[in-house]
Amino acid sequence: QVQLLESGGGLVQAGDSLTLSCAASGRTGSRYAMAWFRQAPGKAREFVAAVSRSGITESVKGRFTIARDVAKNTVYLQMNNLNAEDTAVYYCAAREGGGYLQVFRLLDEYGYWGQGTQVTVSS
Repeated sequence: QVQLLESGGGLVQAGDSLTLSCAASGRTGSRYAMAWFRQAPGKAREFVAAVSRSGITESVKGRFTIARDVAKNTVYLQMNNLNAEDTAVYYCAAREGGGYLQVFRLLDEYGYWGQGTQVTVSS
């Protein structure tokens, strides 16, 4: 079992950059695929970016980059040129096992979730 703790959220201005971190308890290594989702007020939780067990990454926005530090059991989300539409609670997710090269994009593919970190972008 793994526990996830997000950090790095806050209030920023439009055009700013922000990096979120997700620290996983224990050794996750290549056993877990990881992802970031977000949920804006009144909207459904949506996929943002993911990294496979092998390190393959995918992001729905060119302004966002996901990266993984296996040694630190930490996943990052670098967000650039933020705008008001990026305001949301950002959640880190993890799943154990599955295809080594596969990037998972669906909510129900992940069994472990963090508590979320709020990102607010003022325009």
